[in-house]
Amino acid sequence: MADRLRADARSNRDQILAAAQLIFREHGVDVPMKTIADQAGVGVGTLYRRFPDRAALISAAAHAYLTGLADLAATAQREEAGAWPTLCRILRECAELRLGAMASALEPGLHGDIRNDATLAAPRARIANLIVALTEQAHADGDLRPEVTADDVASLMTIQVYVLPEQSYAETVQRVMTIALNGMRAG
Repeated sequence: MADRLRADARSNRDQILAAAQLIFREHGVDVPMKTIADQAGVGVGTLYRRFPDRAALISAAAHAYLTGLADLAATAQREEAGAWPTLCRILRECAELRLGAMASALEPGLHGDIRNDATLAAPRARIANLIVALTEQAHADGDLRPEVTADDVASLMTIQVYVLPEQSYAETVQRVMTIALNGMRAG
């Protein structure tokens, strides 16, 4: 029975974090906690048992966001043949998943809190180190324009694409990212 409760508690936590990330992307971090609980399909009491206050939820959502981003980047690096295709995949997936909206929800108001949160240091470092290494390798391979820096790539990871209601989100993101990547490509 204890294992089931732990699995249920873990599932509730995951549902709350997924709901928080979705809602934070759409509406910012100041939404009522009940809205997040409702989206997660749990009661407000369950939310507060897992996250005693908004700051704890925001920190956990930021950690999940950064860990997911680091995992996305590591998977792309493992599965792609070369630095340039890896960078392209990372940038496309970031735009497709609307990760820029999550970054915007967390920044700039929470910038200091996020930078100073020790639990976020490891995933932030994983992402930063990987992007620097991929940028350097893409430069060495002659695939990336020399003036494009790792900071530029990191900025593009938070790109937000506005899509008109009558447009396809996926198609619009692909077009915008193709234009952006063509502009970064050497030669």
